[in-house]
Amino acid sequence: MTDPTDAYEEYRVLLARQEAKRLRRRLLTPDTPGTSNDPDTPYASNASSTPSAPGTTRASNASGTADAQPLHAVDPGHHGADDQRLITESLALVTPFPGLIADLYAAMFERHPYLRGLFPESMAFQQAHLERAFRFLIDRLDRPDEVTAFCTRLGRDHRKLGVRPVHYDVFEAALVEALRRRAGTWWRADTEEAWRRMLRRAVTAMVRGAEAALAERPFWDVTVTGRDERGPDLAVLRVAPAEPYPYRAGQYALLQSPQLARAWRPFSLACAPRADGELKFHVRRTGPGGVSDALVTRTRVGDPLRLGPAQGAMTLQEGDRDHDAVVVARGTGWAGAKALLQDLARRRVPGRVARLFLAARTREELYDLDAVAEWEARAPWLRVVPVLGAAAEGDALADAVARHAEWPPSGPVFVSGPPALAATVRGLCARGLPADRLRHDLAAAPATTPDTPDRTSVPGGAAA
Repeated sequence: MTDPTDAYEEYRVLLARQEAKRLRRRLLTPDTPGTSNDPDTPYASNASSTPSAPGTTRASNASGTADAQPLHAVDPGHHGADDQRLITESLALVTPFPGLIADLYAAMFERHPYLRGLFPESMAFQQAHLERAFRFLIDRLDRPDEVTAFCTRLGRDHRKLGVRPVHYDVFEAALVEALRRRAGTWWRADTEEAWRRMLRRAVTAMVRGAEAALAERPFWDVTVTGRDERGPDLAVLRVAPAEPYPYRAGQYALLQSPQLARAWRPFSLACAPRADGELKFHVRRTGPGGVSDALVTRTRVGDPLRLGPAQGAMTLQEGDRDHDAVVVARGTGWAGAKALLQDLARRRVPGRVARLFLAARTREELYDLDAVAEWEARAPWLRVVPVLGAAAEGDALADAVARHAEWPPSGPVFVSGPPALAATVRGLCARGLPADRLRHDLAAAPATTPDTPDRTSVPGGAAA
């Protein structure tokens, strides 16, 4: 009988060889079938739709490694709106999502127990994260460009977790098993194919995102050089990378603490690039046992952390400096806003102004008022508008911004904070804000893979 530990190690070796072979093929012949340019052709490890578990046999080539080949091609003429309709009609049979996702993971770990090691000990946040991803995909199946952009970023982030193309087949098989189990005799073949196509389109973009990032570093080692407590549950951390860290003001990055293996959490970079290379993060603790808890209560000066590549679109773009700017921030979204203001101070055209809307349920949530006051005193081009109470929520906040800013604005509008600000973004658009002037990363949450019970993973969110 094969020892499970030996089988697991053999499987890891197989994955490593597969990755090396795929990389070599990509470098030597980038347009070969193994790196298809067809956006509707997902990847699999060989002709089998489900990879074998360690201890079982599996088809391989002459070198003993499984080839990555395009499989399960989706008809490019198939419209996503048709699948969206079928999937939406089936939700009453297979939801609520927490039950469906619990069944999915149960099926996957039952058939492939070695995969449990790729996931954090606590699955609570992972399950909530997957639910958000499913909702995003279903809602946007008729908008393929948005799905591709979202899943490309997701695949790029999953590199750090050791996820390989072979694992996506396992995930699909587990999802189908969970769907069939929940729907029972009411399940239909056309609906199942719609779910499969949705997943395969997502996987295609994820694999492509991971492969496009092969030349990128997955993380940087950083050391905590300072911490400033701003309350019982909030700290400003300063970290120094061991090597230069490239980023732009307004972006975010994933942080990992060695206290929580495989847990990565997004946080806004709270300063524009500095000459000394030091970085800052504002971290609010949201509960026990999570990433934010580890960073706020158990991280000290001198501790090591890991930092993923900078991401995000909430940055100054070409031409923005020639116009007035509007910045909307709530909670620790102030971190990203602060970095943007530093960038504006360096790059703005004289005579241009910026309006900062600081939103909070109570004045106590405005944790960095001394810094805000300092900005007002030394930056005559900055106008600060506090928005408190019910006016700081959703559409009411959009109304406050439209009333106190020149509207519609000729320049960019930056929105930084928790997922609830998505309602504010919709309100701004409904009031005539052109989409090309809007900058935010509120859809970034599903691009992460933390293992914590924190309430949100949006960079700069209330739980950041």
